[in-house]
Amino acid sequence: MGAIWSKLALAGIVGLACICPAALARGDTLKLRLNQEITPASAEVVGAAIHQAEEMGAAALEIELDTAGGLDTSMRQIVSEILASKVPVIVYVGPSGARAASAGFVILLSSDLAAMAPGTATGAAHPVMMDGRDIEKTMAEKVTNDAAAYVRSLAVKRGRDAVAAESTIRESRSFTEQEASQSHLIEIIAKDDSDLLAQADGRIIRRFDGAAEKLTTGGVQVLNYNLTARQRLLIWLVDPRVAFLLFAMGALCIYFEFQHPGMIAPGALGAIAVVLAMYGFHMLPINLTGVLLISVALVLFVLEAKLHGFGLLGLAGIAAATVGSLILVNVPDPRMRLPLGLVLSVVVPFGLILMMLLRLAYQARHAKVNTGIAGMIGLVGRAQTAISGAGTVFVRGELWRARSRTKIEPGEPVQVVGLNGLTLEVEPDSDRSVTPKETSAIGHDAPTAAANL
Repeated sequence: MGAIWSKLALAGIVGLACICPAALARGDTLKLRLNQEITPASAEVVGAAIHQAEEMGAAALEIELDTAGGLDTSMRQIVSEILASKVPVIVYVGPSGARAASAGFVILLSSDLAAMAPGTATGAAHPVMMDGRDIEKTMAEKVTNDAAAYVRSLAVKRGRDAVAAESTIRESRSFTEQEASQSHLIEIIAKDDSDLLAQADGRIIRRFDGAAEKLTTGGVQVLNYNLTARQRLLIWLVDPRVAFLLFAMGALCIYFEFQHPGMIAPGALGAIAVVLAMYGFHMLPINLTGVLLISVALVLFVLEAKLHGFGLLGLAGIAAATVGSLILVNVPDPRMRLPLGLVLSVVVPFGLILMMLLRLAYQARHAKVNTGIAGMIGLVGRAQTAISGAGTVFVRGELWRARSRTKIEPGEPVQVVGLNGLTLEVEPDSDRSVTPKETSAIGHDAPTAAANL
């Protein structure tokens, strides 16, 4: 029995090794492609990749970088992860044509080994305020000095040229791969992964804590870090354009569900879309002024539908929603902001559809009921019998029990003012006269209408 269990355990270990070769292949190099703006999602992915590299005992973690920049807070989180990594981190700006600008330059500078492919660039790391505008001189100097001190400290600890690194902050200077190598900002120029690892093999690097370590990257297998489904969804949602579209479509679906209760699908899909959009927005810096402008726009849309503002309130709402959407996401990189074309293509149809639906709902709510028993309020008929407290009337081609506080003689016109079960509350209506059609109906339809008595 013991032998059987031993064979089963051995088979299980072999099976796990076949299923998860990356997890058991110690000494290999793990590669992460980071080719998007630096966001909280990027920081989470880098942290997860470093953790996996540490668990598998990788010889190094290679981050292939291609970014125009991103959020300062996310950049600093990535730098902290790299500095604390137990596994050497190689940042490689590639492939040819890639760049590591702004926040990407600082990530490159923080690496244990910095490399670039031919035809790439890095630098231009001058800080930009979140609203993209110039700021007062004193505040600008504070922000710039802080960023300059940050890159100087990284350059000094990594043994790179602090003066050249600081020039990317104070002068917004950029470097080609050759210029970066000559300025001692990077160590390697490599055409591809194989060339990079071959040049890195045997190099002595100094870790951030001062310890020296020899890289052994020659002849190792490069394993790609595969994003999880959650990470892919997170990267997708953090895109402001995606979050904006999800919120607009979700809001319309929810409103449609409120107007047509019981359809379920629009409400469910709308709720999911809005929740996903809010999850994406909460990871981005949001401008409260933009939120207030969008809220004002919604109020103006409602007032336009209710007050019939001849389109003026609606146009004001569209303008407020457009401006609010443009400044909603507070990011320095213009490519991470909501583009004007996208905003207009969403806000204008959204505003028109919402105003139309609101107007229809308002008109339907205030329209007179013309069907059912409730639709009889306000109708005019004629007393069939004398009404002194109770009697019968002929209304809408039918005979009804009726009550009145005023005595009414047979044949007098009456108006329905209320309902009490199947008994009508009526009052004399001397201002009205009965049409020939009603007179004819009294003579011909009375026998069939008596069922209401």
